[in-house]
Amino acid sequence: MTDTAPDVESLSFEQARDELVRVVAELEQGTPTLEQSLALWERGEALAARCEEWLVGAKARLDAARAGAADGRGTAARAATSDDVDGES
Repeated sequence: MTDTAPDVESLSFEQARDELVRVVAELEQGTPTLEQSLALWERGEALAARCEEWLVGAKARLDAARAGAADGRGTAARAATSDDVDGES
């Protein structure tokens, strides 16, 4: 890991995930100093949090899209029922 690593908040999900994989691999290999290990650990925690933010956001978007699709079907069904009732009067 270099000191010029990009800010975690600016990373896409894929960039954060890929860097997290590298950080974990480096930690598993063992680093020369405790200070380097701690820095890697902290970076890994930040990267994991960033990935989670992306995943939570993606889930929210999917849930909203599903709700919108369900509302659209519900609205169309209510409109059809309303037309049927209006037509019978």
